[in-house]
Amino acid sequence: MRPTLARYIPFLVLVALVVAAQTVLSALKVEFYLTQLTMAAYYTLVALGLCLLMGYAGQVSLGHAGFFAIGGYTSAVLTTVNLAAGAAGAGALIGLLSRLGILVTGTDAYGGRTLTVLPWAAFAAALLVTAAVAVLVGIPVLRLRGHYLAMATLAFGVIVARVVVGTRLFGEADGISDVPAFRLFAGLAISGKKALRVQNYYIAWAAVAAGFLLLINLIGSRAGRALRAIHGNEAAASAMGVDVPRHKLAAFLLSALYAAVGGACLVHFNGGIGPGEASVMKSVRYVALVAVGGMGSAGGTLAVSTLLTFLSLRGAFGQLDDAVFGAILVAIMLFAPDGLFAPIGGQVRRLLRGGRSARGAAR
Repeated sequence: MRPTLARYIPFLVLVALVVAAQTVLSALKVEFYLTQLTMAAYYTLVALGLCLLMGYAGQVSLGHAGFFAIGGYTSAVLTTVNLAAGAAGAGALIGLLSRLGILVTGTDAYGGRTLTVLPWAAFAAALLVTAAVAVLVGIPVLRLRGHYLAMATLAFGVIVARVVVGTRLFGEADGISDVPAFRLFAGLAISGKKALRVQNYYIAWAAVAAGFLLLINLIGSRAGRALRAIHGNEAAASAMGVDVPRHKLAAFLLSALYAAVGGACLVHFNGGIGPGEASVMKSVRYVALVAVGGMGSAGGTLAVSTLLTFLSLRGAFGQLDDAVFGAILVAIMLFAPDGLFAPIGGQVRRLLRGGRSARGAAR
């Protein structure tokens, strides 16, 4: 099998498993499991982005829950805050937004007029805000290495968590509720309504599949080879002509956007967001998922993230949920630092190379 074709086998397996899971669950009349699988998909996007940053670029981040929260809260605020209430002080801006067609008029519970941003525009704004924050944070932070980098990203995550809890606009400890559905196209919408359960399952996993496919192509590209060189030895990579700061920042930015997409979509699916999404333990969970799946294994990260997140959402770990993820991270660091799927992935790659070598010798 050609290397370019073998690269896409995990993607095809993912598509087949997604369809098979929905078919089986629907046949068994247990479609309610699709709700947790949909949520797990959006959390898995964060893990995939972190896999790129940690597993391939070699940069540790303990603050990715912050990027998830920035994406989610930005979309939630813009689609719920009534701009009409402040129209007197921002008439020019509101007029411009109206001419651009990104505002929607409605009524509140008391019959008053409301003016909010359309979900698609809020989604775009969430990505832009996340990208800006990622660049501003990444430029100074990525100059650090090792535990200094981990401490800096942890500090960023703590700052985001405290800002969310202490800001009235973000709902403080109560979070934000009544976030509207995100209408896409052809009747599709990101919403938690029971009637749209199957539809939303496929929307979420289509986003994961797209993110996984992008990651696969990136890993096999020249940029991916540069990231692996940086992971191996930054000084050697720089000596070979790799623009180390630019590649590290690009990986950090892309991983942050993965998290923002997950946060912005999940907030419309759940209809709200709370400060728990920005907590430090959330960031620890994402690191644990990447560590278990294998720092350099996108497929392993995807599989582990889906399974453990689904079990967590189903309440399988009870009150010990955070403790379980912390214990998993410690155990992996002690006994399997390359992750559980790293040996399997290596064996598959050797088999594929062996098959290609055998066919080459036969010719």
